Order: sequence, then structure tokens, then C-alpha cells
Amino acid sequence: MKPVLREAWERFLLYLPLIFMGTLALLTYWLVRTTPEAGGAAVARVESHDPDYFMEVFTIKTYDAKGHIRSEVVGDKARHYPDTQWLEIDAIRIRSFDEKGRLTTATANRGLTNEDGSEVQLIGNALVVREADAAAGAKAIPRMEYRGEFLHAFLTTEKVKSHKPVELLRGQDRFTADSLDFDNVDQILQLQGRVRGTLVPDSK
Repeated sequence: MKPVLREAWERFLLYLPLIFMGTLALLTYWLVRTTPEAGGAAVARVESHDPDYFMEVFTIKTYDAKGHIRSEVVGDKARHYPDTQWLEIDAIRIRSFDEKGRLTTATANRGLTNEDGSEVQLIGNALVVREADAAAGAKAIPRMEYRGEFLHAFLTTEKVKSHKPVELLRGQDRFTADSLDFDNVDQILQLQGRVRGTLVPDSK
């Protein structure tokens, strides 16, 4: 072999490992770039509507920053659903106090309530009662009672809604309708469908 060719061959053999390692590094980089990431969207965990814990014969109480009780929820059995963060309760009973300490109670065969108890859907023999309020220097607010197979109560904002037939008692007055939307704070009552009412004059 000629000296020039021998020298070229020896140089090639000398740099061969470096060339091989460089090619291997480029191949590895290409594989990393083109391989899909493990645990991507295709295999993302899907929340199922199955309860993650149960409770039986229980009481849940919430308090405000001053330590005053805001709500008390009692039930025979409860199921918590992690996908909605709602609690389904059998034989639900609720006592809720607003910022002025006024009491609202609610009962039903079954209920769905959010985490802080400020919103509840009452299903089957639903009843919501807002006790009368005769605060000094203010006009007396009569006792309010709502009945129906479904009531959606917002205890903090003092609203009650239903898309099903309801009965409303306000003091001695009585109303029935196919649906209800009542805002106790603004004293706005909306009854729709077949509406009937009985107004009892003030005895004074």
C-alpha cells in the first residue's frame, strides 16, 4: 500500500470511534425527539362518577371566621362524588344561619349539596322553612315555607328555585304554581304556569 493511502487509512481508523459515537448521539437525539411522551393525553385518567367515600348517620357543621355556626347537615347515609365534588345524602336535614343569625331549615328524602353547604338540591318531599323575623326597628318578615318534589335552595343568597310544581306559604298567604323563583333578599317572587293564590288580610 502506498504511503499516502496508508496514512489516509490510519487517519480514518483513528477517527472511526469518534465518527461512530457522533452518529450514535445523533440517532439517540432523533429517537428522543420522535418518541411520544409516556402518559400523554391518550392515556389521561378520566374521572368516573363513582363515589370515593361513604358516611352513615352523620352530622357536618360549618362555622364562620368568628366561630359561629353557619350550617349543619344531618343525614342517614351519604356518598361523595369526586368528579363533581358534591355530596348525595339520604334523609337530608339542614339548619342554616345567615349573617344576622336568622334560621333556615330544609328536609327531603334525598339531597345533593356542595362542599360548603351553601347550595342544596332537595329531591322528594322537599321542604324549606325560613323562620319569621321581627327585628327591632324593621318590618316583620313572616314565616316562609316552600314545598315540592324538587327544590333548589341557595342558603347564602337566600334564593329558592324549582322547575316543578311547588307550594309556597308566606305567613297566612298560600300560593301554588308549576315553577318557582324566589329571591328573599330583594323580595321578588316569580311563579309560572298554573298559578293560584290565597291572600289572607292582616287582622290588625
